[in-house]
Amino acid sequence: MDEEKSEKHPPKEEEGKYIRMKKFPFIMGIFLLIFLTAGITTIALTFGDEKVSSIAPNPYSEFDKLYSTYDTIKDKFYEDVDEDKLVNGAINGMIDALGDPYSDYMNEEEASSFHESISSSFEGIGAEIQEQDGQIMVVSPIKNSPAEKAGIKPNDIILSVNGKSLEGLSANEAVLKIRGKKGTKVDLAIQRAGVSDPIKVKLTRDTIPLETVYAEMMDDGIAKIQVTSFSEHTVEELEDAMDKMDKEGMKGMVLDLRGNPGGLLDQAWKMASIFVPNGEKLLQIEYRNGEKEVYKSENNGEFKKPVVVLVDDGSASASEIVAAAVSESAHIPLVGVKTFGKGTMQTATDFKDGSNFKYTAAKWLTPNGNWIHDKGIKPDIEVKLPDYASLPYISPDKEWKIEDSSNEIKAAETMLKETGYNPGKADGFYDAATAEAVKKFQADHDLKETGVLKDETTVSLMQELRDKISKNDTQMKRAVEEVKKQIK
Repeated sequence: MDEEKSEKHPPKEEEGKYIRMKKFPFIMGIFLLIFLTAGITTIALTFGDEKVSSIAPNPYSEFDKLYSTYDTIKDKFYEDVDEDKLVNGAINGMIDALGDPYSDYMNEEEASSFHESISSSFEGIGAEIQEQDGQIMVVSPIKNSPAEKAGIKPNDIILSVNGKSLEGLSANEAVLKIRGKKGTKVDLAIQRAGVSDPIKVKLTRDTIPLETVYAEMMDDGIAKIQVTSFSEHTVEELEDAMDKMDKEGMKGMVLDLRGNPGGLLDQAWKMASIFVPNGEKLLQIEYRNGEKEVYKSENNGEFKKPVVVLVDDGSASASEIVAAAVSESAHIPLVGVKTFGKGTMQTATDFKDGSNFKYTAAKWLTPNGNWIHDKGIKPDIEVKLPDYASLPYISPDKEWKIEDSSNEIKAAETMLKETGYNPGKADGFYDAATAEAVKKFQADHDLKETGVLKDETTVSLMQELRDKISKNDTQMKRAVEEVKKQIK
């Protein structure tokens, strides 16, 4: 059904400099969240001890087989069984049958971890993941996290954690294996497209911070504001950052949504409304019966200075809602590469025992009615980062020296070349030229001149490359050019 059934508007918050909103009733109270952390999980079944009278008709006859199986296992299995495990297994099996990576059943421990990642800081490696085709895929690393610093990329497949395979696990099960206390170490095996051998990564877990907005004034009065996820106070952080940039003389802005895996839907609505004129569409929600809810901006004080939005393949979910809204309803240009492509919405229900059920409840569509699921949003101006931005991680725990050969050595040779040192041909063979380049690098960085690549030398080399990528951010440079065009 294509006809628009009704119009809705974002909920009221305290009025800020850039947002003016009115209160509205939530639809059934369900669309509070968009969750990117995916997995495979559940629908609620409860098994009681009371027997239903045989006189009363059974409204759920399709469950007869399930009840019969449960009773038989409970009474006749050769060992005692954990009834909670049986129920949880039945729920998981039902969700598995949906084939939807964004629907999940979470036990108490998994649910606690899930709520942590949405509303507070947590300890781990800092990467949003989802289950896809039986594998655990990285949606995006979080800014300044151990995962980002180790060079983990969107679409990397995490094959194992501390030598134990993740194949067949849900995203929530994988999260529990990857997370851990600050300061503890974890070994990951990563499969990356275009790299034949798995990449071994050793990470030290850390506290993943709550801060989601980072602002910096660049040349010519252009502010760079990066939003790393959509948490409880993201829009408030953004308003504060914009006020700060205004006081520093902001003439235009680059809103950086690269690597942003999404988060809370209400924050996406509010953020989009900063830039979308009053009365214009923000998004549409489509239910299984084809009925649609249309959400419009009620912002009478939208930001009127030039804006460009940066996106990449790690921009997902709530990020894509903002990108689509500002592009289609405010004609703000998008720069970068095609986004991740998540066009469904999830709602979550907490059970009394602390477990949680998250399921896909609807599709979301762009203001123009486009469904971007599995397709992503193509930017107006496509700009890629340099090839060396995709070089694989090199483990500092490994020692590489003359006569060694590996793909990691090839990556190191390329890093040396890109940072101004000549290792000869980047062929993966550690020869005298490679050792000499490493010695020169060590001398320039006050490191012991051994010509051996390991420990601090490896860490310093990767940091040097990250600094170069940041300085030669081709996507940001093009976005700044576009803002300057608008200022003129």
